[in-house]
Amino acid sequence: MNIQLCGDARTIIHNPDSKHNYFGWPSIARLQSGTLAAVCSGYRRGHICPFGKAVMALSFDEGETWTGAWPVIDTPLDDRDAGICVFGENGVIVTSFNNSVQAQRNWNPLNDSPDACHTVRNRWYHAYLDTVTKEEEAAYLGAGFRVSLNGGRTFGPIRRSPVTSPHGPAVLRDGTVLWVGRVFSDDDVFREDSGVHAYEIMPDGTMKKRGEVPPVFTQDGQKVFFSEPHAVQLPDGRILCHIRSEGTVEFGTYQTESSDGGVTWSEPEMILPEHGGAPCHLLLHSSGVLISAYGYREKPYGVRVMLSRDLGRTWQKDLVLFEGVSPDLGYPCTVESTDGSLLTVFYARDVEHGPDVIKQIRWNITGI
Repeated sequence: MNIQLCGDARTIIHNPDSKHNYFGWPSIARLQSGTLAAVCSGYRRGHICPFGKAVMALSFDEGETWTGAWPVIDTPLDDRDAGICVFGENGVIVTSFNNSVQAQRNWNPLNDSPDACHTVRNRWYHAYLDTVTKEEEAAYLGAGFRVSLNGGRTFGPIRRSPVTSPHGPAVLRDGTVLWVGRVFSDDDVFREDSGVHAYEIMPDGTMKKRGEVPPVFTQDGQKVFFSEPHAVQLPDGRILCHIRSEGTVEFGTYQTESSDGGVTWSEPEMILPEHGGAPCHLLLHSSGVLISAYGYREKPYGVRVMLSRDLGRTWQKDLVLFEGVSPDLGYPCTVESTDGSLLTVFYARDVEHGPDVIKQIRWNITGI
């Protein structure tokens, strides 16, 4: 198998006439109406800033054109990775998470920088954070989601989640909405109790734990920390999950699976080595080929995919969709078009020191 690109990548969500022009961490899904919906964190100043919000844009023509992006989740905190899950006759879930005021201050210190622009920027961030009250932080801090029951036209209140992941939950064949995510941390720091757990989202919006992925240790006994998982159910009933590794094994990918609906999981096995790429998004193509798309942050920076003919038992890896100019890129997410081609959204920069934007690229699998 191989891939064939259908033209160059192009920008679909940006805000070039504003200082709030950074967009990142997108997801894409097809709504029940057939409309494509792309979500991301947008109208930001940078990779870590207090202005992020989870926004949505729509395409009514298979990605040829897109509407402007509007907020779905916009708390007083930095609303980051945006995921989307379409379920049932009219259900849509949009997910995000944020970090504490103190964590945002720590990432943007007030000490003077040799770069005067950074000093001014950080003072701007702290001035905004001064306006966030303790009550607001307590009300909104955490991983969360909003549910629409009318195909994405309107959304209910923000609900809390114990876990978070870039692309949100998956829908199982029986209609269950299963969210495999990392346990939320208010400062995004890995601790011994950090882990990847599976939760079912119930019809009333509450969440019920099903199971958790077992930890992995390196040969010298150091724990590998896991984050940013994504799962898909396969035709044989297995749930396959790809997970980003952190800490002792940086920016690699591990694979685990469950045969009992997410209650128990196999010991994760490394399928992409340290710095080999992450986080992944999984999609089962109508041909039966399983697709996992991921970011690659070593030179040459880019977005890559791996393909499997045998439902994840073996993989053809490192097929290049896009090459970028900065390591601040990735988080690809793919949807199948009505003609069988693939449309992958991701974030990247057009120039090395420019803002990140949301891009898309169309491609096909060849030699199936």
